[in-house]
Amino acid sequence: MKKIGIVVCSNAGTDYFDLGYPIEVMRSSLILDGKEYKDYIDITADEFYRRASEEENLKISTAQCPVGVMTEILNKMADNGNEDIIAIVISKEFSGIYQSVHIASEMVNNAKVHVIDSKSVSFGQLFLVQETIKMIKEGKNTDEIVERLLALREKIEVLVVVDTLKFLVKNGRLSVASGLIGTLLKIKPILRINRNGKLETYEKIRTKKRAVERVLEIFKTETFNREVEICLCYTNNLESVKELESKLLEIKPGAKVSYIPLSPVVGAHAGPGTLGLGYVYLD
Repeated sequence: MKKIGIVVCSNAGTDYFDLGYPIEVMRSSLILDGKEYKDYIDITADEFYRRASEEENLKISTAQCPVGVMTEILNKMADNGNEDIIAIVISKEFSGIYQSVHIASEMVNNAKVHVIDSKSVSFGQLFLVQETIKMIKEGKNTDEIVERLLALREKIEVLVVVDTLKFLVKNGRLSVASGLIGTLLKIKPILRINRNGKLETYEKIRTKKRAVERVLEIFKTETFNREVEICLCYTNNLESVKELESKLLEIKPGAKVSYIPLSPVVGAHAGPGTLGLGYVYLD
């Protein structure tokens, strides 16, 4: 049986989750006031959100993992005996990482790289990584795993509530008409990752409390009579997310719920105070 390796971009946040299985991570960089930090290695989520909250004029930008570094990681995996490598990356609508991994894969010797556009980020990627690990342990071959991942990604839902859209608009991750920007920055919108992997404004809500209530309503309606697994993504608001968990479990008693912080590079676009509700249909 072929040895199968897993690689993921750091946007998935797998560093903060005990997978119980070795994977490689292609790390993006966070640039704060001109200084570069490798995601998780040089700065953690807690450290970033503290600075982003306290330093009002902090200049924030990001940079993806260079193709050369990606190539080194993939070749190292091949040298370690992985004949197939499954790369699970952030939606290509969010980043150029998907295309860059394809370029890097052409320079890899002795291994075939299968690049999976998760059409998601954070929980969406994490779930696909967990399922890949599960299938490898079950002895599934690469073609079976890839086929299953492409099907599973269509069952993942991600709803996001942000304190402000200024981070997303500033960094170009959310396109809005120029005439709407001023209005949108004053509301607490619900964002959603659509089936194409693009982030869109789903509903415009006036207060964050009402936005969270509306997320619960959407969840309840969409998951009626369906089995789901839930993941809550947080920034500097873990206690608020824990409160949300109790309400979700009133709707879906016994559902599996996990937590994951938004990695600093993702948080640079979402901003402090953001919370995400991810769920995947298991039927």
